Amino acid sequence: MSFRFNDIDHIQLAAPKGKEKEAREFFCGILRMEEIEKPVALKTNGGAWFKSGNVQIHVGIEEPFSPSKKAHPAFKIENLEGLKQHLTKHKILFIEDHLLPGANRIHIHDPFGNRIELLEWKPSS
Repeated sequence: MSFRFNDIDHIQLAAPKGKEKEAREFFCGILRMEEIEKPVALKTNGGAWFKSGNVQIHVGIEEPFSPSKKAHPAFKIENLEGLKQHLTKHKILFIEDHLLPGANRIHIHDPFGNRIELLEWKPSS
């Protein structure tokens, strides 16, 4: 039997207990994602789910909580410059990173300290 991986269904990030409001403010308010309904059977676990296009982020509650400093999701985006202006306007710090050939990219942290990479591939010449 052969198989293959086709796509990523979702990325899970962790948050401390009781921080769903902050997650909504960041992922919906700042990153402009849409909150999606969690299945009834999973609602009692806390957390919140978000979506933008085909990308889903599931924020789950983890106790004890420890933010992910190295492991991270990386999202391809359009108009990185526009995003940087938007983040600056909302006082969200970002770190520019020019180490990946062919990509413009930045790193941000969610309100809980989890690292998130945002990148835009340069057009091929």
